[in-house]
Amino acid sequence: MTPEELPLTLTHLFGNTIQALAPGSYQVETPEFRLLVLLSDDQSWLRVLLPIAPAQDARPYLEELLEASFDTTQETRYALHQGVLWAVFQHSCEGLTIADFSAAIERLLFLNQQGLNESFSVFVEKRIRQIIQAAKRQGQSLELTLQTLDRFYAEGVMGEMAMGSQSREEVLTAWQRQLTRLWADVDP
Repeated sequence: MTPEELPLTLTHLFGNTIQALAPGSYQVETPEFRLLVLLSDDQSWLRVLLPIAPAQDARPYLEELLEASFDTTQETRYALHQGVLWAVFQHSCEGLTIADFSAAIERLLFLNQQGLNESFSVFVEKRIRQIIQAAKRQGQSLELTLQTLDRFYAEGVMGEMAMGSQSREEVLTAWQRQLTRLWADVDP
């Protein structure tokens, strides 16, 4: 991809939402996202950045975000910089095709749309697996584990005592669904 193809490709992808910030620097701003496209000073490298969340919101999920960068984010990565969690794509301009650039942009937008939801889900599943493992080590059955959770909620050990009965039932139903789904997969 040449420096001349970059603004043309961005205009093709985003229309008139593209702004030139400086030579080799562009911004695409919409109500849903703000995408930055930066060429290196010698115009040999391209970096595309998209803010995902404040770093403080992402910190509890750093392990999951790093695992995703290794396993599932394909040509894009997560990065922390200036108090922000970013989705980042970096590539040499020389070997970059317009199709690959467009695919990377699409992937960045997908990561932005996901936000921290996927990392949170993975985080929660790991914790549920730990609970199942601990329960099995203590010789508990699924039914006994669910009874223990019900008692914990009733006593205020988990959740708010002021939690309404409908809210409590919804939470316990979610626990039951997840514990039932994962119970057979977890070894003690």
